Amino acid sequence: MTEAQLLIATDEYLKSGVHIGTKFKTKYMRHFIYKTRDDGLSVLNLKKIDQRIDIAAKFMSHYAPEDIILVSRRENGWKPITLFGQATGARVFPGRYPPGMMTNPVLETFTEAKLLVVVDSWPDRNAVNDALELGIPIIALCDTNNQANGLDLVIPSNNKGKKALGLVFWLLAREYMKHRGLIKADADFKYKIDDFTAQ
Repeated sequence: MTEAQLLIATDEYLKSGVHIGTKFKTKYMRHFIYKTRDDGLSVLNLKKIDQRIDIAAKFMSHYAPEDIILVSRRENGWKPITLFGQATGARVFPGRYPPGMMTNPVLETFTEAKLLVVVDSWPDRNAVNDALELGIPIIALCDTNNQANGLDLVIPSNNKGKKALGLVFWLLAREYMKHRGLIKADADFKYKIDDFTAQ
């Protein structure tokens, strides 16, 4: 795959550390792994990361912003998902997601959604369980140590690092808006990658 076919320059991907996984790898994530470094850390395949971000953005674009909810219990994901919400109009839930928020209409926090996006399916499992109960699609960022049970679409990614999460959600926001016809070209997207990165 040539540089021109990627959503962003290879250097930008490498700089963010989006490809640096953990020392542990699950059976499901093995086919996303390019190699294991001498220090034991797994390295994710950049081409597969890029392909999955593209697939995810196209899939998300079939949903109106108000039908999408993004969840991140992990603090490094709070700014990226919040900025995604500001840019696109999607709803976000940074912090601890209360169980039943999408399934129990008597809760004050009750909200309806048609698509769930989570930063990490393990800490965000309350939201994943709600979505499974409702039968709505789930997109999740998965590191090399993640399980993929019940997930509809996996984006292989370092889902712990600030820069990696900033880059992934910046790309998702830009590509979502292009596919929805909200912007015409990359240059029309007014945010920078750094805007999406937690301090």
